[in-house]
Amino acid sequence: MPSLSQLRPSIRSAAARSRRADRNAARAQAQHPARLRVPLSAYVVDCAVYVDGARLPGRWTHDEAIAEVRGRGTGFVWIGLHEPDAEQISGVAQTYGLHELAVEDAVHAHNRPKLERYDETLFMVLKTVRYVGHADPTTANEIVETGEVMTFLGRDFVVTVRHGRHTGLRDVRRRLEEDPEQLRLGPAAVLHAIADHVVDSYIDVVRQIENDLDAVEAEVFSPRSTMNPEQIYVMKREILDLRRCVMPLVGPMRKLSEGYSALVPHDVRSYFRDVDDHLGGVAEQVAGFNELLTTLVDAVLAKISMRQNNDMRKITAYAGLISVPTMIAGVYGMNFDYMPELHWSFGYPMVLLIIATICTLLYRNFRRNGWL
Repeated sequence: MPSLSQLRPSIRSAAARSRRADRNAARAQAQHPARLRVPLSAYVVDCAVYVDGARLPGRWTHDEAIAEVRGRGTGFVWIGLHEPDAEQISGVAQTYGLHELAVEDAVHAHNRPKLERYDETLFMVLKTVRYVGHADPTTANEIVETGEVMTFLGRDFVVTVRHGRHTGLRDVRRRLEEDPEQLRLGPAAVLHAIADHVVDSYIDVVRQIENDLDAVEAEVFSPRSTMNPEQIYVMKREILDLRRCVMPLVGPMRKLSEGYSALVPHDVRSYFRDVDDHLGGVAEQVAGFNELLTTLVDAVLAKISMRQNNDMRKITAYAGLISVPTMIAGVYGMNFDYMPELHWSFGYPMVLLIIATICTLLYRNFRRNGWL
């Protein structure tokens, strides 16, 4: 059991940290009294301090966390926020020096994937995707659900802002905390882990969509297919949503792998190159999906046109068959006195025989030409 002299340094450290937290809270309440009325857990998912690849124990406010890191002169802070409003994020933005334009994008969401540099901070927007399960791709109304993860990267902090139900980063944080070597690389390692997680989700979604497209393609080219082009347009719209998530991210990811900012050290760039390579493969697949769906739409429209042509040929053939007895019956229905074989006893059977013979010849000719 440790002695009192051994416990005194930790006791003094805890007391100092508590006094510092009280001072920060009092100062924040004086500056933003309305913000502190909102419960911290309402929008802050987690706030952690990492030093030398390990997470420091305890619960931290955003003010206390950055003060601890800058007091030590090493480590970084990772704060996770979920769908904060402008009032809730204002305290974090002021403490960490986040640019107001980037903060506005983080609050309102609905941004394209992008990478922007503000003074000593990087701001990156990533679009997340989730595959929506369904029984049959030919009747599904939604295949891809999208969300957003915005990341502020500084010299000693990472602030992530998430929008959407499926955008959780709990597993990413857990995997990083289990890999101290990766965490020692600093905040850029967190940005890489988030980007890698998002791109991996793209790969999973693309793999499942590929199975759906195989099923749709088989249905389109089946002999008795009744595939509706509207359903393919629904899939094409979902693929376009996925494309808007993937394609704009190619440029920002390439910048991070090529040394766009000193906030991303050389040791981390190689990891971004790997993510960039995976993203390039996904982008090619998504572009291929779009072209395939365009081809399938054309194929369905062509099949519909061919089916309509076949129907018209059948209608024309049957109209030709019906016109023969109609014409002959119309001629003999005029009731003139001087008409050939009008009073002959075998006239009626002979006319029926002539009608049957002509109709049989026409039917055989239409069948030989594929009209019936």
